[in-house]
Amino acid sequence: MKNNFFSPQHWLGKARAALPSREVILSSPLLRPLAHRISHPKLWHLQRESVARGVAVGLFWAFAFPVAQVLLAAAHCAWCRGNIPVAAGVTLVTNPITFGFWLWLAYQLGAAVMGVTSATSVEGASGWLATVGGPTVLGMGMFALIGAALGYWTVKWMWMLHVQSKRRRRCSSAAVRMDV
Repeated sequence: MKNNFFSPQHWLGKARAALPSREVILSSPLLRPLAHRISHPKLWHLQRESVARGVAVGLFWAFAFPVAQVLLAAAHCAWCRGNIPVAAGVTLVTNPITFGFWLWLAYQLGAAVMGVTSATSVEGASGWLATVGGPTVLGMGMFALIGAALGYWTVKWMWMLHVQSKRRRRCSSAAVRMDV
């Protein structure tokens, strides 16, 4: 079967070619003191549980903290045995191009939960930040927690569907061979 544009194999191949290898990352002078912690195979191989954890960790840090998300996600993955490359890639959901939209959306969600009506009448930058900051932090926290949970369970569900599909194809091809 050819790798076409819409197949996961096509995109996994492109991602593998663009990302540095495990050996390159582990040989970095900055990471050498931590190499023994981040060299565990589960942190790098595509396995159902480690990928699900990587997606959850990546989504959590993408929304929970606006800077150094990849480093925080990698450290968190080393602790909870999540897939580091997956977590690093997922943090890009809040990249510099989309971050303004996510902040606006987080403010809208936080303001709705807190019952805040409008922050336009506040005087001065510090007053505006105090009024807008609370709902925005609450919204980003909600995005982080809900996104992590949804990401984790979505990966588990999609992986299960993929395995069931492969099993059905294998069983149907075996049945066809037995009929012939």
